[in-house]
This record gives sequence, structure tokens and C-alpha cells, in this order.
Amino acid sequence: MLLITDPLFYAVAIPAVLLLGVSKSGFGAGFGSLAVPMMALAVTVPQAAAILMPVLLVMDLLGMAAFRNNVDRQLLRFLLPFGLLGIVIGTLLFKVLDAKVVAGIVGGFTLLFLAQRLLFPPKADSPPPPRWLGALLTTTSGFTSFIAHAGGPPINAYVIPLKLTPVLFTGTMAFFFFFINLAKWIPYAWLGLLDMRNMLTSLALLPFAPIGVWVGVRIAHRIHPVLFYRLVYTGMFLTGIKLVWDGWPLT
Repeated sequence: MLLITDPLFYAVAIPAVLLLGVSKSGFGAGFGSLAVPMMALAVTVPQAAAILMPVLLVMDLLGMAAFRNNVDRQLLRFLLPFGLLGIVIGTLLFKVLDAKVVAGIVGGFTLLFLAQRLLFPPKADSPPPPRWLGALLTTTSGFTSFIAHAGGPPINAYVIPLKLTPVLFTGTMAFFFFFINLAKWIPYAWLGLLDMRNMLTSLALLPFAPIGVWVGVRIAHRIHPVLFYRLVYTGMFLTGIKLVWDGWPLT
């Protein structure tokens, strides 16, 4: 049987896809990084990442359609080259680095960013983060996105302080991750991850993709900016804790 039939897999994969869809809409941004760790309870991290590839493509297309008029094009042009650089690095190091180690590093930096924001909250007239930091964090985002679809926390650490409106933030991230995820197809195929078993399993999960995106989009258009970013921080906190836990040597 080519299709995965283990009930445990679908018990964790369906909620993971729904959560990823909500995150793709911008509402609950950061929660999407939990999808691979959740699915890794039933399959390996590389297999979970491969299964999510078609699901991500559908979600990215839905997200771009919903927020096509809400994109900071100048910011996107700055981010994309560094995100693609991160994918190149991820491709070269994929078979060398343990995905759990990467998860732990991403989680640690996510929690450090949140601690900095809470202990030293930015003032209304605070300048935006320096571009060199944006380049570094976006490259890291491309790398962690390639390894475990966990690109949200690093790039959020740069984009959140730019104080975009929720809709503009969501639209820009939707377009950024569409191009990032699209660029991952060739190296994923080259690494042998896109086999028939993974692709058929992904097709079985596809119907749940638009449901999560639809729910998130409806909320994102109606939420107050202050509450929006509080939820983003909550998502990043829970993601950081989960990723650090996954990267702990004893787990």
C-alpha cells in the first residue's frame, strides 16, 4: 500500500494541516512551525516535510489570492534573495545536520527574540531593525524553512518590528513563502524526498488545507492590530518551546 494508512499519522497530520492553514492566513502566525514537529510524532521529520510540500503549495496560492492587494513589494524584493540563499545552504547541509538540532536552534532564537521584545519593548519612535539583521534573519528563515518548514520565527523577528498592518504583514509573508516553498521543490526531488508514497499521502490531506486558510483569513481581516500581534507572539512562544523541546538531547 503506497498511501500511509496508520491512524496515528492522520490523528496528528490533520490538526497539523489545519493549524498550518490558519497560520498561512496570518492569524496565529508562528503556529505553522508546529506542523512538522506534530507530524514527526508518527513519521520522520524529512518525510513530514516532504508530505507537506503539495499542501503548502495550495495554501500559498490561496493566501496570495486572498491578500493579492496587500503586499509590501519593496520589502519583498529585499527579503527574497536572502531567503533563497538560505534554501541553498539548507540543500547543501540537509544530510549533515540533524533536524532536531536545527529545531532546537530555531526555538532558542525565537524565545530570545520574544524575551527581548518583552523586557525591552520598542517605543513608538523606535527605528526599524538594521538591514544587515534582516538579511541574516531572512537567510536563517530560508534555511529553517527548507529543513523543517519552520521559516516563520526567524523572519517574524525582523518583520514584526517594522510595524506593518496585520493585512500587509500577512500578504507580504504569503508571497514570500510562496516563492520560498516553490524553490524547495527541485532540491527536495534531488534529495529523493518526493516519492509516490509521500505525494499520495499529501493528496489525502489536501482537502483540509483550504479549511484552515479560510478560517484564518476571515479572522485576520477582522482582528485588531494589538490583539493580532499578541497572538503572533503567543504562537511564537509556543513554537519556540516546542522546537527547543524537540532539539533537547534527551528527547
